[in-house]
Amino acid sequence: MKVASRIYTVLIFLFLYAPIAVLIAFSFNGSSVMSRSVWTGCSLKWYQQLFQDKMLLTSLRNTLIIAVVAAIVSTAIGTTAAIGISGMNKWMRHAVMNITNFPMVNPDIVTGVSLMLLFVAISKFMGNVSLGMGSLILSHITFCLPYVILSIMPKLQQMDPNLYEAAQDLGCTPVAGFFRVVLPEIMPGVITGLIMAFTLSIDDFVVSYFTSGTTQTLPIFIYAMTRKRVSPEINALSTLLFGIILFLLFVINIRTSREIHHSRASGKEV
Repeated sequence: MKVASRIYTVLIFLFLYAPIAVLIAFSFNGSSVMSRSVWTGCSLKWYQQLFQDKMLLTSLRNTLIIAVVAAIVSTAIGTTAAIGISGMNKWMRHAVMNITNFPMVNPDIVTGVSLMLLFVAISKFMGNVSLGMGSLILSHITFCLPYVILSIMPKLQQMDPNLYEAAQDLGCTPVAGFFRVVLPEIMPGVITGLIMAFTLSIDDFVVSYFTSGTTQTLPIFIYAMTRKRVSPEINALSTLLFGIILFLLFVINIRTSREIHHSRASGKEV
């Protein structure tokens, strides 16, 4: 049974990651033909052409700006919201968390269309306002926020509520008590939420497609490439994107493992 389970696991991983491995391998292919059967030798020319493409660099810049701003703002709002939710009574907290978690299970296309209609309605009242960078940032903050709250809430539940009161008894103001006591305790959750928000923002296509207007992000740029003549540059671009997301996931997993190890060690000491 163990041999069969191992073979089954290997087959599952091959099914999941073999296409990505082929894509990475052919990103170094020197052939100008977008074909999986033609190999003309290793080359970095597609990576070189990738970084000489002005439209791609503009899309990359837009994506990074949106991801950084959305991650920072959603983390700040999510931290404040998580602290407020943790102070509610049990039934109210459960109700608010169910409402907060709903956007995570809501189909992206529903979220995208809803936000597009909202921004179009707002633009009619404000006048001369079109979809673009602003609508993209607001949209990304909207769908990143629940993930940030979900990352921080467990840390708030693990924290001793008496620590904050003790800090105030010792002379700390409410603001100083938050930054000196509460924030260090929940910082692992805050960082995890920040990284997760950044990753989700970079990877998003559906919501961005409906709320982008004339602004182009990297996923939209890739989609536009697939609609026309597909250049081998897309292999190099997809490889870089996969590497960035994989690195961020490794960071999140390493932090989570360290937190679990630290919690178990603290429990043994107690």
